[in-house]
Amino acid sequence: MFERHKGGDDAILVCLDFGEIDFQDAREEFIELVKSAGLNPLLVIEGKRQRPDPAYFSGSGKADEIAEAVLANEASLVVFNHQLSPSQERNLEKKAQCRVIDRTTLILDIFAQRARTSEGKLQVELAQLAHLQTRLIRGWTHLERQKGGVGLRGPGETQLETDRQLIGIRVKRLKDQLVTVQKQRATQRKQRGRTGQFTVSIVGYTNAGKSTLFNALTKAKLYVADQLFATLDTTSRKLYIDADHSVVISDTVGFIRDLPHSLVAAFRATLEETIEADVLLHVVDINHPMRDSQIIEVNKVLTEIGAEHIPQLMVFNKIDQRDLAAEIERDELDKIHSIKLSALRGEGLNLLREALIEAMNQTVKEDK
Repeated sequence: MFERHKGGDDAILVCLDFGEIDFQDAREEFIELVKSAGLNPLLVIEGKRQRPDPAYFSGSGKADEIAEAVLANEASLVVFNHQLSPSQERNLEKKAQCRVIDRTTLILDIFAQRARTSEGKLQVELAQLAHLQTRLIRGWTHLERQKGGVGLRGPGETQLETDRQLIGIRVKRLKDQLVTVQKQRATQRKQRGRTGQFTVSIVGYTNAGKSTLFNALTKAKLYVADQLFATLDTTSRKLYIDADHSVVISDTVGFIRDLPHSLVAAFRATLEETIEADVLLHVVDINHPMRDSQIIEVNKVLTEIGAEHIPQLMVFNKIDQRDLAAEIERDELDKIHSIKLSALRGEGLNLLREALIEAMNQTVKEDK
């Protein structure tokens, strides 16, 4: 019997089509996710189904194909671009004789790699444990000896016992610590509220250019890379727009389709910066072929965390890649709806500052 706890870098990917109109885009995004986790994708196995198979998710025939591909390519890992039940995961592992993980585990692992602040690490561990609680089966008996690997970072490296009771104790402790973080953030927000400080949160799909925009506006030095979830931890800076106007602006974690609910719940303390903002800068990669569906996915998460009521300014980024002009677009009521700009080149940042001043003045009018 294989050892489930050993991770590996060479992976067989499984991406099934259940009739989604954006299947190919989801497939390409999945490959980027796998690469972002530091894995080497050897092969993508595809197939069409009307509904998941209860035992193997992919169906027994496709499971046999996966097992053959693992053997032929000497792969050490199978990654599904779908959420698997514990029993499906277990059945597939028996069939393929290697470790099998799902999309949720993959994203959790990327978050575990990227979290830098103590708060971020707390949130990731909480999400990992919430996911792990559903998978406490005999295959986890060696977890205390594991050395890492996709889906195995974080709690395993601290030699965390997998007993449900001990995990429950750890989860409670993490939640208590995050409550403390929430109280600290609430105190900071109250202080800003007393001074009448206008607050702005940058939101958007992962890799849309949020951190690049934040850096361009504030001259900060957040890590920026052309990869999914390059940065996780929320950072806030004071931005002086002109002599009479300033805002506190925050860069937040990027969103993605099918973002695990456990992550949304765990990152609620961080995302409360978004909930309390006066305006959201919704950054969109103007060149992405599925930008409209990405906007929908971001708005889904905003609704889930209770931020759907906050006014948005759409920021269509990366105009430099198509030689488009920076401009402001207004709606039928002459209110600014969106700004086209290039955060990388700084084109259109003056227009964004104008839009923020207009949003601030509009908020003052409404308050009166």
